[in-house]
Amino acid sequence: MGWFVLILVLIAIAFGILGAVVKAMAFVVLTIIFTMLALGAIAYFTIKHQARRILHDASDPRRQLPS
Repeated sequence: MGWFVLILVLIAIAFGILGAVVKAMAFVVLTIIFTMLALGAIAYFTIKHQARRILHDASDPRRQLPS
């Protein structure tokens, strides 16, 4: 994999488009990072909301089974 990337970079240098390749790769990498951050934040707040809801329902005396 490393050799393949090295060959692609050398080809980009040979054709004089290294700047465009670096910009495109930066865009792809940043898009992946921001997507992972957004999904992580959504998962965190969803789990936090569900935990609060479960704890609230458990503390409600109207929701408990009669003894």
